[in-house]
Amino acid sequence: METALTASITGSKTINALATPSTKRLTNPTTLLPIWPLKRPVILDLYPCNSFLSPKPRLRFKNIELFLIHCSTKPNTDKDNAMDQNSTSERNPKSNIQKPATPTSNQALSSSNSSFSRGLVFDLGPKNSWDSVEIGSPVVKRFLGDEEERWYMWYHGWSSSGNLGLDAVGLAVSSNGIHWERGGGPIRSSADVGLVMSCSKDWWAFDTQSIRPCEVVIMSSAKVRANSAVYWLYYTGFSSEKVEFLDDSLEFTFENPENVNLSDNGDDGNSGIGKIYQSLPGLAMSQDGRHWARIEGEHHSGALFDVGLNGEWDSMFIAAPHVVFHGSGDLRMFYHSFDVEKAQFAIGIARSRDGMKWVKLAKIIGGGPTGCFDEFGVLNASVVRNRKDGKYVMAYEGVAADGRRSIGLAVSLDGLKDWRRVQDDPVLRQSQEDRWDNKGVGSPCLVQMDGDADEWRLYYRGIGKGGGRV
Repeated sequence: METALTASITGSKTINALATPSTKRLTNPTTLLPIWPLKRPVILDLYPCNSFLSPKPRLRFKNIELFLIHCSTKPNTDKDNAMDQNSTSERNPKSNIQKPATPTSNQALSSSNSSFSRGLVFDLGPKNSWDSVEIGSPVVKRFLGDEEERWYMWYHGWSSSGNLGLDAVGLAVSSNGIHWERGGGPIRSSADVGLVMSCSKDWWAFDTQSIRPCEVVIMSSAKVRANSAVYWLYYTGFSSEKVEFLDDSLEFTFENPENVNLSDNGDDGNSGIGKIYQSLPGLAMSQDGRHWARIEGEHHSGALFDVGLNGEWDSMFIAAPHVVFHGSGDLRMFYHSFDVEKAQFAIGIARSRDGMKWVKLAKIIGGGPTGCFDEFGVLNASVVRNRKDGKYVMAYEGVAADGRRSIGLAVSLDGLKDWRRVQDDPVLRQSQEDRWDNKGVGSPCLVQMDGDADEWRLYYRGIGKGGGRV
């Protein structure tokens, strides 16, 4: 089977390739593979949904309206609600698709040099906007209605002015996935675009320093009181806690989060480079994709789960939780960390019945052979279950020994094990010329298109002159 991955989109470039104390920890996640029940548990029903959602957010958690950009609360899990098995997703193909209100800035900035911007679909925001310095972490979803299609892209942005210099998550919309409408500030309505989620203001939270969107899944659940399916946003949250990294044998420094101007005093754009901040996975929910409520996990900081114990491969941090809906009561999370013993990035998997409580399984893929584009490891996985054959496809960011970033591809029959690289070379490299992505490419987002042809789109973050772009 051959799969055409359309990278950079506007350039029509194609790639042919085969398609804490309160937290329970596993002492050896590489060997404790739970026996998954053949019979679906009766405590939960999860249903995927690709229809447009009502713009009126009526989701409630313990009688708190989900209409807040910042909110910390836990979902209602009372016995009667948890045992309700009549939860179904609303599929209304005739539902109205609301067009966004006129955005503050409805076009990405375009370069006068067409060669520089070739393949660029989403540039930095205008001056003084919330995303004027850096953007990245694209999470792109395509929704089909009766008469039109709509594309949503959640992404992280940063600005040196306003928002205290912290990351935020924004939403842009499109009718074709190429030309995007954006907003220059916080959203004001359920049809608006712009900044939709900021860092937590709770001092104890795990996401006070930076937030990065990783995946959006649309599901309904018996545990969530809502009149329709809701958006589940899985994201990486970064705190101000620094992680010690004593290995000085690397040929380059790395950081967590990457390419974000974090510093101790906030006035030096480069003083944060090389620092590694603690990160953990988080969950937020919304009924319109714009107004989000954080869902507190079992970890004392509100995260879904903690890092591994000392000596385990994921003991340093947890980042980029990408969740795939496999079936009712079966969700898989792919995330990455830095394996200190192996001195490389690696991707692992966790499993959940309800999308909130997770069990780590194992590390599934690490660095490649010496001299390969991913010798120093793999991270930022984007995993899609192929609708045509049921196999799992993973696009990932590979790190070479010199720190250079490229995008690779791997496949698996069941998504749990036996991941194999499609080829030894990357499917997408950085540009060789003086372009917007000539210093590295990463944070891939795979989108499978409809139709008889096995066509895919690959959105990614490029690093070049002036920072990150999509």
